[in-house]
Amino acid sequence: MPVINFNYEDLCKMIGKKVSKDVLMHRIPMIGADMHDDDESDEMSVEFFPDRPDLYSAEGLARSLRSFLDIDTKMKRYDVVNTGITMNVDRSVKDVRPYILCAAVLDIDINDDILRSLMEMQEKLHLTIGRKRSKVAIGVHDLDNVEQPFIYKAVRPNEISFVPLAKTEKWDLDEILKNHEKGKDYAHLLCGKARYPIILDSKDNVLSFPPIINGVLTTVTTKTKNLFIDVTGTDEKAVKGALNIIVTALAERGGSVGSVRMNDGTSFISPDLRPSERKINVKECEKFLGRKIGKDGIIKALKRMGSDASADKDDIIVLIPATRLDIMHSVDIYEDVAIGYGFENFGSKHELSQTTGKKRDMTVVSERLRDVMIGLGYTEVTTLTLSSEDDEFIVSGLPEKNVVKVKNPITEDHTCLRSSLLPSVMRVIRKNKHRDLPQRIFEIGDVIADTKRQRRLCAVATHSKTSFTEMRSVAESVLREMNISYSLKECDYETFIKGRGAEIIVRNEVNGYFGEMSPEIIIRFGTDRPVMFFEMIVSAEISTGLF
Repeated sequence: MPVINFNYEDLCKMIGKKVSKDVLMHRIPMIGADMHDDDESDEMSVEFFPDRPDLYSAEGLARSLRSFLDIDTKMKRYDVVNTGITMNVDRSVKDVRPYILCAAVLDIDINDDILRSLMEMQEKLHLTIGRKRSKVAIGVHDLDNVEQPFIYKAVRPNEISFVPLAKTEKWDLDEILKNHEKGKDYAHLLCGKARYPIILDSKDNVLSFPPIINGVLTTVTTKTKNLFIDVTGTDEKAVKGALNIIVTALAERGGSVGSVRMNDGTSFISPDLRPSERKINVKECEKFLGRKIGKDGIIKALKRMGSDASADKDDIIVLIPATRLDIMHSVDIYEDVAIGYGFENFGSKHELSQTTGKKRDMTVVSERLRDVMIGLGYTEVTTLTLSSEDDEFIVSGLPEKNVVKVKNPITEDHTCLRSSLLPSVMRVIRKNKHRDLPQRIFEIGDVIADTKRQRRLCAVATHSKTSFTEMRSVAESVLREMNISYSLKECDYETFIKGRGAEIIVRNEVNGYFGEMSPEIIIRFGTDRPVMFFEMIVSAEISTGLF
């Protein structure tokens, strides 16, 4: 989970009130976090749960604590001033890194604490909702060093050269990927692309080579007063959320959020900091939480969580801040109500509805089969569900079926999902051929046969005196114990010695087979002793009288 480092005095300054360390140590975990030990210094650390990226900075934490500690429960709203800045988005990026949103933050006094907090927040967002920049990458620039309008487009790897951050010489995009530390770390994100994304100003100065590195021209320092922020990625919702979190955090530091007109075939203003609206039912919320809180209690709890809320008959209208990416369903709002109300106030045990559970019919049948097979002297084994098409059909001699293939198999032995249990069980026999005979094993497991999932039973016996008669008696004992009506029919599978294989017919369909394995198939499986086996489909519907 992300660890946020902050200065105690700096946090209190943003909260707008001196809050004791003891209160912070006690209350911050109630939001959903783990406070690290206090070493009596002003430097503090808190580890937040991954569902709250809006708290990945001291600024976001201060905003949340103002509401949670009842210092100011009015939902924070941020004005967006018109800057006249334009970002043109070229169609060439659609197949490379399709989404981009931008904003400006003006008139901000950046000191070392703010700069450190900004860099930490940027990296935390990259690692979490950004999925190590594959989903979201954030660029922060000194706006005064470039001139708008800006353009976001895709170019050939050797088409543009610029000086990247932390370097002094110009490199083209391919050279950056090969030589720069960040290029080496994130080159895989552009692997296979014929063109790379780039952000330029009106004079063709490079602001950013997303998701890799910014240009040295727009380096942010303590002398920077106006910022330009770009967020690119492959997920539009994540891009929007990351931008909102960044700009509102900087607004908490006194900056003024400025608009950027995005032109990508349509024209719209970014960022969009308007709250979203959801409606929840009071009774449903109380039922979910197991406690009667009332309209006023729910509204108060939601305001403590930074949202706004009002009553509408039996419902609550909730306005959710644009920074809350974790609110996706009504249950997320219910969770906010619980946190805002205070888990410590729930007290009594949650009322539970009385329900009666029972085993699934298939589970009952499988357990009965295990008892039957163990009673017949067989030992249960459990094998992998992955197999290979060679083992399933060529080695086993069983009729070929459509199988589910593994797209990128690691080994030749694991190229598909098994369509029969026999090859899996025979691998156990092969690996134990050095052990004493007789060997009698069985498995009850799932297979995928012709794209349909089936539960099956397979039993294998190997010893010098095993015979077709022995396996027939085992198969018929199982069928009889499971109350299955059946008939037998000669089977001509290559798997069996001719005349020593039989199909099990249930309800006019082939439900399984048993018999004596042919010497050729035995050798293919890598053993040299007589083998008898049977395999059948397990079904609750055909096992009458068990329920």
